[in-house]
Amino acid sequence: MHFKLIVAFVNDEVTDKVLDAAREAGATGATVINHARGEGLNKKTTFFGLNLDIQVDVILFVVEEHLSRHILETIDEVGGLDKNSGAGMAIQLDVEDAIGVQHQINKLEDVIKGKL
Repeated sequence: MHFKLIVAFVNDEVTDKVLDAAREAGATGATVINHARGEGLNKKTTFFGLNLDIQVDVILFVVEEHLSRHILETIDEVGGLDKNSGAGMAIQLDVEDAIGVQHQINKLEDVIKGKL
């Protein structure tokens, strides 16, 4: 079984919605790194010299490769990533090898057989 790593950078107010939707789309779990910040195409504005940074969360999903595109599109839809400037972004990367995922493999084998 082959896996992809989906890394999603989302505004913290949509993190729970993205997690729930990704699970419904086939993700078997995630790791959330809170309180990250970043900068996109446009710099954040300031108010009397104070930065108005929006906190973002980084969500890491290790998902089965046949489910990865659907999960990625679900994250986009729920998070509004392509629709709203500054809403975040998500990428997927190939995972060459992974350990500690045998329990996920057992659960996913039946799901993947139905998709192939």
